[in-house]
Amino acid sequence: MQTSTALPETGFVRLKSILAPHGPIPVSKSTWWQGVRDGRFPKPQKLGARVTVWRVDDIRALIENGAG
Repeated sequence: MQTSTALPETGFVRLKSILAPHGPIPVSKSTWWQGVRDGRFPKPQKLGARVTVWRVDDIRALIENGAG
């Protein structure tokens, strides 16, 4: 379990590494998914039937530029 809020340099991250308390973005899951549907937050990628990830580059851009 990752307890740091630091994101990896490259690759993909799962939702629990993005949202607080383990991640840098302080929103709830429901707010996050609504933002994905609205286009405010990056779109996920599916790696499998039950594995959803986001590109670290997209999350870093969101943190730097804020939600559109």
